[in-house]
Amino acid sequence: KNIIPAVASTNAIISAACVNEAVKYLTFCSRNLNSYMMYMGSEGVHSHTFAYERKEDCPVCTSSVQKMPPLSSKGTLTELIQALRDGTMRLSSPSLVSGSGKTLYMPKPPALEKATRPNLNKPLSSLVLAGDELIVTDPILGVPIKLAVAFAD
Repeated sequence: KNIIPAVASTNAIISAACVNEAVKYLTFCSRNLNSYMMYMGSEGVHSHTFAYERKEDCPVCTSSVQKMPPLSSKGTLTELIQALRDGTMRLSSPSLVSGSGKTLYMPKPPALEKATRPNLNKPLSSLVLAGDELIVTDPILGVPIKLAVAFAD
């Protein structure tokens, strides 16, 4: 067998780091790795760890239902999608499904986009009720989030 030395040594370093963390978990001999480890092989054996700060209202880190500012019941689904794009979440291509499982809008694949396009011009009050939850997915998020619907009027 021809083994490339760089691949073998990289595997050995990653294996050693995993075993080291397992020993720390089992024996409580040191603090566990909190979030991230970066190996800098060109500078010797060096690792740098740091902890990310967690936001209480982060849509990805928490499983709580996210709240939006109250919407107009006469507003359309297009306006809601634009609010998700322009709001604090800055979504790029949101997909929306009601809490009951009804697909409101899917931008991809093209067949689903064509099937759900008529919902874009419908008033929100005809698609969801006040207090309902929407399940929102987006490539930026990586995980689906729940969004509570509230109407101003």
